[in-house]
Amino acid sequence: MNDGEAKARITVAGVGKRFGELQVFQDIHLAVGEREIMTVVGPSGCGKTTLLRCIDGLLPYDVGEIRVEGELVTEPREGVPMVFQHFGLFPWNTVRDNVGYGMRLAGASRSEMDSRAPEMINLVGLAGFESAFPYQLSGGMQQRFGLARALAVGPSVLLIDEPFAAVDAQTREILQLELMRIWEERPTTMVFVTHSIEEAVLMGDRVVVLKGRPSTVFETVEVDLPHPRSRATLAEPRFGEIREHVWSTLMDEARAAELELER
Repeated sequence: MNDGEAKARITVAGVGKRFGELQVFQDIHLAVGEREIMTVVGPSGCGKTTLLRCIDGLLPYDVGEIRVEGELVTEPREGVPMVFQHFGLFPWNTVRDNVGYGMRLAGASRSEMDSRAPEMINLVGLAGFESAFPYQLSGGMQQRFGLARALAVGPSVLLIDEPFAAVDAQTREILQLELMRIWEERPTTMVFVTHSIEEAVLMGDRVVVLKGRPSTVFETVEVDLPHPRSRATLAEPRFGEIREHVWSTLMDEARAAELELER
């Protein structure tokens, strides 16, 4: 392990995953530092979500090793919540109880849940909705509460899978900036999977580009844009340069993947 990997919260070393005869990805090497956001992009079907689930311990990997805070990942572990593309809220529970669910699994007392859940709900900007049920909320509000539930367990690592894919473009931009605001207040290690190159560059300190069949890490792009980031970041020339670089790297494979999926 080199010095960079020794200081990393997450290390992925030579990891491969297959489903039957299909080799999804191989020889994946990553190291994600403390208070770093690493975004992951790649063409459809390259295994972005599968990789994230392997890091979380939800799926076994076939070769290599994954460590979180030095511990080998063989199953899901406390302090490493995953925020899914679909909100995952229980329709029969109030917002307060949904946010407190992860804490309950971790063994928190009812009094701890009652004190911490409102704090997290306020953090995501939705104080006053504690007693609402999911069906009463917009998609953007539901995703905020899904994020609040992940934050309530005090994560050292946060894994996020296409969290804004199910909302409209305006809501998506609002939620991107809200997540960046929350991260500035409570910085943690984050791996963020997305199909949006613009989102990857806005959110990430580094952008990992997966390519190939089976896929591997084709390039890791440093995003040398200052924090805190805001809507004005999108208009910076450097933002445009990085976005175009990542897009040109992916363009041919993304088009091929789209045509393959359409057949």
